[in-house]
Amino acid sequence: MQGETQMRLDVLSNDMFVRTTEWGGHLAGMASEEMEQPYAIPRQYPRGKYLLVFDPLDGSSNVDVNVSVGSIFSILRAPEEAQGGGRDVREADFLQAGARQVAAGYAIYGPATMLVLTVGNGVAGFTLDPGLGEFMLTHPDLQVPADTREFAINASNSRFWEAPVKRYVDECLAGREGPRRQDFNMRWIASMVAEAHRILMRGGVFLYPRDNKDASKPGRLRLLYEANPIGYIMEQAGGRASTGREPMLGVQPQSLHQRIGLVFGSKNEVERIERYHTEPMPHEWEAPLFAERSLFRDERATVF
Repeated sequence: MQGETQMRLDVLSNDMFVRTTEWGGHLAGMASEEMEQPYAIPRQYPRGKYLLVFDPLDGSSNVDVNVSVGSIFSILRAPEEAQGGGRDVREADFLQAGARQVAAGYAIYGPATMLVLTVGNGVAGFTLDPGLGEFMLTHPDLQVPADTREFAINASNSRFWEAPVKRYVDECLAGREGPRRQDFNMRWIASMVAEAHRILMRGGVFLYPRDNKDASKPGRLRLLYEANPIGYIMEQAGGRASTGREPMLGVQPQSLHQRIGLVFGSKNEVERIERYHTEPMPHEWEAPLFAERSLFRDERATVF
């Protein structure tokens, strides 16, 4: 979808989401990363007052190497005219800012299968008991620590980063000898559900920022299916989610499959990254070739 290879497992996961939710009477329609257009609940089923948006299998490229993958979902309220026996849902119905989410969550399929959920009053984690076939409440009040010494980013894209992101990562990598005066660990799993789960459990900051790798894409992740639900979970757990320039949950979607840059996790680190995007860059970051140790000779130097 949207220029990416669609794997068969993604399609099967999407079909499972549709078939298990379309008949329940709670939804007026749904939208998915794997479907070009919104899906209206068929007329033979009762239609409810909510919209479901989801990424059926995040991190599916990692399945063959046994890395944790998951499913991400968001619940929105449908317009009144699309509820009950009303009209079919339209794309515009789904273009709601993240702050209007009714609920959001993800399931992670790893050593244990967990469901992490928020309905707007905190975040709870439920672990599947395979013997009972039921999810048991195991993490009743998840909180993201405000401070961290751990960050996650795909460093192979560093040549495409904007200056504020490069500044942040370079400061972290400088460790105790750098301006942060502390050592940081770097992580990268390439499965956002797994990244989000780690941060929710022990803190950290995740960056998949806007860069200049492809000017036609102002980010890699999908706003409706990935950034908004994960952002809502993080903020309900005391963390923060941002584009780097503005709060993620305040962004007004413009299209169903809109892409965006995303930074989330420990509040103080995300706010630092936001600050780097707005404040003037330090001299050494603005034009390093013209700094004191420049390739250019000081004009005051004696000419022989």
